[in-house]
Amino acid sequence: MITADPWHAMSDPTRRRVLARVAQGPCSVTDIASGLPVSRPAVSQHLRVLLDARLVDVQREGRVHLYRPRPEGLEAMRRELETFWNQTLANLKNVAEQSYQGARDSSEGEPTR
Repeated sequence: MITADPWHAMSDPTRRRVLARVAQGPCSVTDIASGLPVSRPAVSQHLRVLLDARLVDVQREGRVHLYRPRPEGLEAMRRELETFWNQTLANLKNVAEQSYQGARDSSEGEPTR
């Protein structure tokens, strides 16, 4: 099975709403569809994408399929996002330090009053 890109899966606003509902607790397609302006077949298609991206799991209980978040998939996305955040903070720190050093260097050449 080829795993879909979780970032692509999360690019759709309806899928984000589906995942938000699943994150509240195990639920069926009917449970999810009842809170969305889309049909049950559309919710099923969104869940298929989330399953392929390994962001949700499904468990069969009788005739009902219950969906729940897949912590490992969400954790991988969180770690990736954290690397972007850490790099952004490091860049901001460098810019601030350079600006401070530039301001200090230019003020050292000014005459004292």
